[in-house]
Amino acid sequence: MADQIPLYPVRSAAAAAHRKRAAYYSAAGPGSGAEWPSSRYQLEDESAHLDEMPLMMSEEGFENDESDYHTLPRARTARRRRGLERFVCGGWKLLCTSCCDWLVNICQRKRELKARTVWLGCPEKCEEKHPRNSIKNQKYNIFTFIPGGFVLAVTIMREAIDEFRRFQRDKEVNSQLYSKLTVRGKVQVKSSDIQVGDLIIVEKNQRIPSDMVFLRTSEKAGSCFIRTDQLDGETDWKLKVAVSCTQRLPALGDLFSISAYVYAQKPQLDIHSFEGTFTREDSDPPIHESLSIENTLWANTIVASGTVIGVVIYTGKETRSVMNTSNPKNKVGLLDLELNQLTKALFVALVALSVVMVTLQGFVGPWYRSLFRFLLLFSYIIPISLRVNLDMGKAAYGWMIMKDESIPGTVVRTSTIPEELGRLVYLLTDKTGTLTQNEMVFKRLHLGTVSYGADTMDEIQGHLRNPCPQTQSQAGGNNASSTPPRKAQSSAPKVRKSVSSRVHEAVKAIALCHNVSPVYESRAGVGGEAEYAEADQDFSDGNRTYQAASPDEVALVQWTESVGLTLVSRDLGSVQLRTPSGQIQTYCILQMFPFTSESKRMGVIVRDESTAEITFYMKGADVAMSSIVQYNDWLEEECGNMAREGLRTLVVAKRALTEEQYQDFESRYSQAKLSIHDRALKVAAVVESLERQMELLCLTGVEDRLQADVRPTLELLRNAGIKIWMLTGDKLETATCIAKSSHLVSRTQDIHIFRPVTNRGEAHLELNAFRRKHDCALVISGDSLEVCLKYYEHELAELACQCPAVVCCRCSPTQKARIAKLLQHHTGKRTCAVGDGGNDVSMIQAADCGIGIEGKEGRQASLAADFSVTQFRHIGRLLMVHGRSSYKRSAALGQFVMHRGLIISTMQAVFSSVFYFASVPLYQGFLMVGYATIYTMFPVFSLVLDQDVKPETAMLYPELYKDLTKGRSLSFKTFLVWVLISIYQGGILMYGALLLFESEFVHVLAISFTALILTELLMVALTIRTWHWLMAVAEVLSLGCYVASLAFLNEYFDVAFITTVTFVWKVSAITMVSCLPLYVLKYLKRKLSPPSYTKLTS
Repeated sequence: MADQIPLYPVRSAAAAAHRKRAAYYSAAGPGSGAEWPSSRYQLEDESAHLDEMPLMMSEEGFENDESDYHTLPRARTARRRRGLERFVCGGWKLLCTSCCDWLVNICQRKRELKARTVWLGCPEKCEEKHPRNSIKNQKYNIFTFIPGGFVLAVTIMREAIDEFRRFQRDKEVNSQLYSKLTVRGKVQVKSSDIQVGDLIIVEKNQRIPSDMVFLRTSEKAGSCFIRTDQLDGETDWKLKVAVSCTQRLPALGDLFSISAYVYAQKPQLDIHSFEGTFTREDSDPPIHESLSIENTLWANTIVASGTVIGVVIYTGKETRSVMNTSNPKNKVGLLDLELNQLTKALFVALVALSVVMVTLQGFVGPWYRSLFRFLLLFSYIIPISLRVNLDMGKAAYGWMIMKDESIPGTVVRTSTIPEELGRLVYLLTDKTGTLTQNEMVFKRLHLGTVSYGADTMDEIQGHLRNPCPQTQSQAGGNNASSTPPRKAQSSAPKVRKSVSSRVHEAVKAIALCHNVSPVYESRAGVGGEAEYAEADQDFSDGNRTYQAASPDEVALVQWTESVGLTLVSRDLGSVQLRTPSGQIQTYCILQMFPFTSESKRMGVIVRDESTAEITFYMKGADVAMSSIVQYNDWLEEECGNMAREGLRTLVVAKRALTEEQYQDFESRYSQAKLSIHDRALKVAAVVESLERQMELLCLTGVEDRLQADVRPTLELLRNAGIKIWMLTGDKLETATCIAKSSHLVSRTQDIHIFRPVTNRGEAHLELNAFRRKHDCALVISGDSLEVCLKYYEHELAELACQCPAVVCCRCSPTQKARIAKLLQHHTGKRTCAVGDGGNDVSMIQAADCGIGIEGKEGRQASLAADFSVTQFRHIGRLLMVHGRSSYKRSAALGQFVMHRGLIISTMQAVFSSVFYFASVPLYQGFLMVGYATIYTMFPVFSLVLDQDVKPETAMLYPELYKDLTKGRSLSFKTFLVWVLISIYQGGILMYGALLLFESEFVHVLAISFTALILTELLMVALTIRTWHWLMAVAEVLSLGCYVASLAFLNEYFDVAFITTVTFVWKVSAITMVSCLPLYVLKYLKRKLSPPSYTKLTS
């Protein structure tokens, strides 16, 4: 059925290539060599053309409308006739393209990245030349910086200052001194002088200068903790392990007495994986040790414990941190784009006016010279100072946002787009840490037949205080013989276990299967690392904190502590638990399998030192674990129940192993880890051989609490006309539950859950089913989204944009960014992305406006964002108040600056027209400079303090925000109104002055220029909606500056004339005629058609 569905997809490049090849083979003529390919591609071509039908409203038309299919062979025959022509043209095109590509490659050739062999302590042995280990964050060089031009002086100065600060920061980082280990001992070396192959010593709390392989540490355990918040945004410490071969060496200097090298894969982006080998040649036989991510120390991470020694493998531009530092796009606000369009219109007007003047002049003499003179005379039409005024205004808005006491801690990181906050239509938000607090609390333990909640945890404590009889008998049996208990255990699921024994097993599994490390702070007065590491450690409960890569892990271990089973210590080889009775249980860690986003599970193999039992524990997401555990009839249902409560679920399972089984696994696992090619696949395959028929122990539920005031904030944004999309990596049920509990989707609203689709036919049917729904929220998974975007991008965007809310679950960071770009492309509306973790950075940088929240997942999203807030609820005020003010103010400021240039250009045009189209300037020298600066600059710039509604009103009536998205404050309509005002006022001022002057021309200048200054000051007053005391100061100050300067302008004005009553009444009359009608019109408009906000403020 699906194969015959008429579809209308985005045509893929592959289908087009198949059609071209089919045409080519058809044109090749009959013969054995041509027939087979022709028939083959004919079939593919046929299936490709089944899709050239429109997406139906329903399934009724699927089988009926097949008449168009019969036209396909004729179309294919016509293409065969054109095969030779296409072959010749295509060949010529291919030749030209190849030549161009070859030239481009020659001009822009990049050095190929290769794997390398690094000899310890011998940089000179490196065959290749590697980049210097210096950091360069500067954006410009001398050739790209100078042509900025004088016009953008303010912007250039700001960029220059920022660039100089970046240079100073780079210099400071590059000049940091590190200890380099050489044959002669330790020497100090600058960070920028570190080379591949150097042995570098890094102390505690010191930055790691380059990518290194971890060789030795001062810690007895052979491991150390590092902080990676500057690399991946995660605040939790990471455990790193030294290469065992070099850690076992008696002394530090012995690193030079051995002949060893490291093989490292070529530099790449992925910070979570590494493949390499360590080889020591001078032993018999040679020692080979596999290296993985746990043996690496990436640049820009911080050593959190002990002193480490590493061999440098990547430097400079090849380090993981630099390769992952993408240059984000320079975001340009919608208002700036609109002003650019208006400026282009003004440029066209400038050229047209100059041409008209030359035409009316009659093209007398060298007319092109007159044209250029007119272009210069009317150049004030182009608002040169607009960029400067707007940049200063944006800086003022940023300062106001950061000083707002209602949203403390808010930081403006991109000062060029504050107006975007007032134009948003779509808000894309992360869930964990953004809508929720990322503070995990253990809520539920389900054992299949019995469930424990927050009010029944004391029952679990009671079970743990009583020794488990089954465990005791097994332990006793193991002392005599290890084989019979294994058999008993393997058949254990068939025998009904007591609730107490199942509780014991479940809690023990949760306490052992994790990557949490207890950390004890050193006591005051303890000197030296060695003493701290040994007897002087304070093991009291109050001094212990837990470190892990995920807050879920910490919540589980804290819960086991609360019920009596406490994790007291953990190193690379062992874990120690304290029972409620105070007994210490020690388990030897044989293997550790960390959590990955692909596997969605983690595991550990431990040996109980008291009984020698080997157990494989595993926990993970239900989608990953359901196929691994033994058959049961409750897991799927209970996972759904917990997810509906908004809980994050983890399935815990175990499998008992014999010594033979483990030894066989270990040999295969070690061999796979030494592989150079496809290591990850081979290792995964070996681990999967263990993940079979595991015993299901329990299901855990952890709650992630909502952020403060999330519900009212989302309601505020929804009332403001902003459509909210939640993009999360969490499972569908949890995402749906949080969407309901946060009121992203109202309780009464229908939810359409988009069924999983894997191909084009299924996507088509599901889209048609969704098309029939009206006013319902959409919930779709990342996999289904990928399929729909591949074939029906436009249709999906069209349908989803009509939904009041959209929830995308199981979303990868790339998909989040793609959704942001999809909305920008298909709707043309402004999008905002909100997130708190490193996985949200792509989405934040792709959106028109990015807001980062400083949360538990670190500061990476906050640092990458345009605006940084401390809580989600602050977004409401940021948009409703500051977004509104910034947009309204910049729109008024931009249009007034244009008006200022247009009015004086109109006066120049009238003046030239009256004097026989002479290209003579009306005002010269200081008059023109003063007009654009001290006489009008302060009042015009004071418009950045204007506000149409009070902040309280904007928050109380979010519906006012809807008007902003329509862009009515700055449009071609408002621009034309200002153009007409400028022409009217410029004409009145110039004609009035010419009409009223009596004897000398210098009087025309005095009357017209003074009236012009007064008109500008009055127009600012007319534009202002809410007066601020600084606005009044600016008006009075500018007028005072002009009056005071009249005494020094004797070369332009007749000082005797300007002190007469005649001058005063003429200036007053002209100013009155130019401004009074506009005041009357504005009054009438506010009375007859008041704006919406005036109804609320009255």
